[in-house]
Amino acid sequence: GVKAMSDTHTIQVPTPIAFGQFEKTGQGFALFEYLEFCGGGSQYELGVQLAKMHRFTSDKGFGFHIDNTIGATPQPNSWKSNWADFWDEHRLGHMLRLTGDAGMSKDKVEKLRQKTRELLSHNPLPSIIHGDLWGGNKGFCKKEGKVIPVIFDPATYYGDREADVAMTYLFGGFSSDFYDGYNAEWPLPEGHEKRRTVYNLYHILNHEVLFGGGYLRQAQGMIDQILRY
Repeated sequence: GVKAMSDTHTIQVPTPIAFGQFEKTGQGFALFEYLEFCGGGSQYELGVQLAKMHRFTSDKGFGFHIDNTIGATPQPNSWKSNWADFWDEHRLGHMLRLTGDAGMSKDKVEKLRQKTRELLSHNPLPSIIHGDLWGGNKGFCKKEGKVIPVIFDPATYYGDREADVAMTYLFGGFSSDFYDGYNAEWPLPEGHEKRRTVYNLYHILNHEVLFGGGYLRQAQGMIDQILRY
């Protein structure tokens, strides 16, 4: 995933140097370049560069050439030509299976999946996206005498670019300058505010899988909001 983002030459990521498997333990490893992280930096530039990365698309549709993980949770990425199909099967449907349908009745699950498909009928391009873009996976580093944006620790696939922007709202850490920069480079289309809730439900359900606690109640509130749209 990092290599796919690096290959766009639009935004700094830790460039992968080597990867492999330890013979004795079978554990995998990956080695990345050293980056000197620092404070400061322009969130406007971060937004511009993310939008430029999103302009790189796949001719295979939505998905990725391998499955990966979102946190520690397996994330399926087999290719689909239709975005609503991809999200329904590999994102929403996947998390509903892992959370026991988030405590919903079969009727409510069906209504949620149908409403989600309706909201995702906007025909987005299959952009390369980070996939897990919360505030802890972005920063700034010093390189060649400049302070530049950097993103890391992705759950990369080709999908709707709005999914990346949506997650930036979830846990904070992104200023208004970031959104100004993004929209200056590639404005978000109409309806993105409602789709934001759809995309962020995936991450809240995943937090329920990973951590439990109050995330299920938060997810149920988001589901009710989606059904009201």
